[in-house]
Amino acid sequence: MKKIFAIFCVFLALACAFFAFQMKNRITAESKNTKTVLINVPSGTPAIALGYYLKKEGIWDDELAYKVWCKLNQPAIHKGWYEIPAHSTLDQIADILGSGKTAVLRVTIPEGRASWEMPAYIKKAFPDLDEKRWNDLVQDPKFARSLGIDANSLEGYLLPDTYPFPIDADEVTILKQMVAANQKVRDQFMPDSASSMWKTLGSWHKVLTLASVVEEETGIPDERPLIAGVFHNRLRIGMPLGADPTVRFIFRNLTGPIYKSQLNSDSPYNTRKFKGLMPGPISNPGRKAIEATLHPAVTEALYFVAKDDGSMTHFFSKTLSEHNKYKDVAARNRGE
Repeated sequence: MKKIFAIFCVFLALACAFFAFQMKNRITAESKNTKTVLINVPSGTPAIALGYYLKKEGIWDDELAYKVWCKLNQPAIHKGWYEIPAHSTLDQIADILGSGKTAVLRVTIPEGRASWEMPAYIKKAFPDLDEKRWNDLVQDPKFARSLGIDANSLEGYLLPDTYPFPIDADEVTILKQMVAANQKVRDQFMPDSASSMWKTLGSWHKVLTLASVVEEETGIPDERPLIAGVFHNRLRIGMPLGADPTVRFIFRNLTGPIYKSQLNSDSPYNTRKFKGLMPGPISNPGRKAIEATLHPAVTEALYFVAKDDGSMTHFFSKTLSEHNKYKDVAARNRGE
């Protein structure tokens, strides 16, 4: 009897060892998906229940192995959307789901775009973006103040950049992320707040307001400090900025000709007619335009005009007569 029992124990031990060996192989196997799969983990999902979602998405179909692995590891997971690469192990999947680094869609917003232009870029990744809600939120003073913005609009406060937006982001999420990026740039420049340009402009809102004009007047990075220098000179002597982009902003006339009736607009954004800064930004300036506004070139120039020779650069001048000569040169460059 003892011999039989001993043989039984040996067989049982062998069976357990074989089962453990097999289970180890099953637990350490690779997932079934042959390409990256996006999975949504709902809030409050226990790790043991996650096997359902993994099986549903064709990632892992060995339920017993998954349950055993859960018992052994007791993984912590976080809600959100995650990308599971092809041929991942359970340990690798757990690392992804426990990281909290949810899947993102990258969107690039070019410098100098007005808020109403941005949905065209965002909708390439988020086709369901509601443009009306976007525009309503941008123009909502209460929403602006909830984000720490003391302005009636978010125009100018949406920093152009390449953003990793959460894959389930909505209009509020995206706007909050862009405003936070703008505020981070503000905080980076704050040590310079004792500089003369900060004192001249007086607030971050006015910095962004002038930077938006600098951004719109040139696409050449090296020219931005010079453009900013001209505008600072004009502000200092009480001369209108005379910036056509501010008129374009009023009528959302971004590329067409500017008409005389538009130049005569009584809008406070019309810097061709009124002195000083506009009430707010006309677009969303990038970091380089902001930096140029705070650190303008030292120049005596009061005027500039596009060369129109294909270089995208400008002539700068100290006097109106010199400016008019350059305008004639530009006209000849255009073949007029």
